[in-house]
Amino acid sequence: MRFRHGNSLLASLFTIFLTAQLVAAQTAINLGAVDRNVAPCQDFYQYAVGGWLAANPIPASFSSWGTDSVLAEKNRDVLHEILEAASKNTKAARGSSEQKVGDFYASCMAEEKIEAEGLKPLAAELARIAALKDKRQLPALIAHLHDIGVNALFISDSKQDAKNSAEVIFEIWQGGLGLPEGEYYTKDDDEKKHIREEYLKHVARMFALAGADAATSTANAQTIFNFEKRLAESWMPRVDRRDPDNVYHRQTRAQLQASAPNFDWSTYFKTIGLTRPTDINVGQPKYFERANQQLAAASLDEWKTYLRWRVLDDFASTLPRAFVEADFNFYQKTLRGTTEQLPRWKRCVAATDGALGEALGEVYVKRAFPPAAKARALELVSNLTSALHDDLSALAWMSDATRKQAAAKLDTFIRKIGYPDRWRDYSALTVERRSYAANRMHASAFENRRDLRKVGAPVDKAEWLMTVPQVNAYYNAATNEIAFPAGILQAPFFDPKFDDAVNYGAIGSVIGHELTHGFDDQGRRYDAQGNLKDWWTEEDAKNFKERAQCIIDQFNGFEVEKGLTHNGQLVAGESIADLGGLVIAYAAWQKSLEGKPRPASLDGFTPEQRFFIGYAYSWATNIRPEQARLIVQTDPHPLPKFRVNGPLANFPVFARAFGCKSGDPMLREGKDLCQIW
Repeated sequence: MRFRHGNSLLASLFTIFLTAQLVAAQTAINLGAVDRNVAPCQDFYQYAVGGWLAANPIPASFSSWGTDSVLAEKNRDVLHEILEAASKNTKAARGSSEQKVGDFYASCMAEEKIEAEGLKPLAAELARIAALKDKRQLPALIAHLHDIGVNALFISDSKQDAKNSAEVIFEIWQGGLGLPEGEYYTKDDDEKKHIREEYLKHVARMFALAGADAATSTANAQTIFNFEKRLAESWMPRVDRRDPDNVYHRQTRAQLQASAPNFDWSTYFKTIGLTRPTDINVGQPKYFERANQQLAAASLDEWKTYLRWRVLDDFASTLPRAFVEADFNFYQKTLRGTTEQLPRWKRCVAATDGALGEALGEVYVKRAFPPAAKARALELVSNLTSALHDDLSALAWMSDATRKQAAAKLDTFIRKIGYPDRWRDYSALTVERRSYAANRMHASAFENRRDLRKVGAPVDKAEWLMTVPQVNAYYNAATNEIAFPAGILQAPFFDPKFDDAVNYGAIGSVIGHELTHGFDDQGRRYDAQGNLKDWWTEEDAKNFKERAQCIIDQFNGFEVEKGLTHNGQLVAGESIADLGGLVIAYAAWQKSLEGKPRPASLDGFTPEQRFFIGYAYSWATNIRPEQARLIVQTDPHPLPKFRVNGPLANFPVFARAFGCKSGDPMLREGKDLCQIW
């Protein structure tokens, strides 16, 4: 996946924004964004986008603001128009997509009704928890909470078996924490201590809003923290989770029951609706051993307190303003540095996209993604795929045996462009205007049941993992596919009127990035059928690991602030794909120029320089310090500055384009030069 960080509910974001001045210039380079006070060979990111960064401070309601944010907001405006019209159309046929997206959005926007009802929409769920008489009732209750979208104790869903991708089984995964990662409970640096203190205050505040007195609220917060800390002590760190072998532990139901005997798994499966026989992948066995211990060690009252908290935490956005503000103050202001809440309509647009994304996307595509855009995108993907084929055939460090299988894998890539061939059927989902919280629960239950129907059924390779309006792209190893939603494939992100050098630097590097993910440190371990299988020769694997280690070492040296550097192992996959995407995009652009006159210099820049400036523009982003810290510690994607300077310093073509000399920071040489593709 290309992006993950950012504070928008659209999740992972990537794009390039081109201003009106760029359209007029036809080169797609905003000359005002270039910082002439910085030499390109010293810090190319600052040189290429420093002017843009200075002119585009972060809005109060965002934790970061970049060229990606601009396009995301443009897309959100389109969705807003669609939803406003749908919400006002009270004559839409019952059960139609228009009725459902309109009513969902309207229920979210009904602030006065939400204020008047208080906790009433959650009363039935809180009563279920209060009625617990015995811990033996926990499996059924947790299954119900999972069904309606509550992150309690662990996460579960369907999963293609990593070593037999044609089979869909069930998976359980560590979960149920209120803080971003297990280390936030266990590390004792000043930042983690501060966040823990604020978390305790936040939990107490939420219980107070729910009606508890001050003493009870404080006691409940400490109970929650102690409960979650015990789970966090066996949490598998994010770096370890990047290794597919670390998270593959297929077990029969009997084996699972034997390994976690205090939890009645049969009751859980029956209650959640998993009726087909299936094995289970246990993502983190040590975590489930600890969860099993917690079932015995924690009292019934502790469990009730914990589950009440999980309901309040996960449904805070559906409750009155005081709950919403408390949730924002911790998860956005404390963790990300955001100073102001997004307008409600923006939050409701994102929530509707999350719940009924394909129903909304079908209308969005008609407005924002003409057939010509899809045809052009397919052409670009073909060009980049051809360039990667050429690259694989010429790699000196890869043997013919591995090269042959790599080429075969590339030939089998499924290409998804713009939108699904078949839209999702939402007929089984009930949506009404009476309750936003109820709609959220119904949407979650609909999605969970749809997901469970995959278990034991043939793999649906036509399914999309993102909604259409998202400004994003992804590679999925299990199905060996690349996908580019319509949200990212539109002007001004890409436009035939713009200079090809810039288009290839921007959209080309995105396509190349996703293609390369199939051969990064994770993707290379899956074969053409999506199976976790070692298809590399021993020598080729050794060669790859040595080259990947060079990138890991490089990113370990990038200092975000004093005392905090990137974790090279955490960002290895994305950084390998960034370098690969850049190299492949440049090669594809060069191939497109064969038999044509050399493009002219424009606005004082050679075509090669325009390619690299176009690449840098796509990453122009201002980030709050709190958000930067969170990204560095929890996100497999590096910060934008290093996604520009890191790969460019490893690309000698860039150094030649800007005349970089030995010793310049933007030119790595000798043993420091990282080259894979």
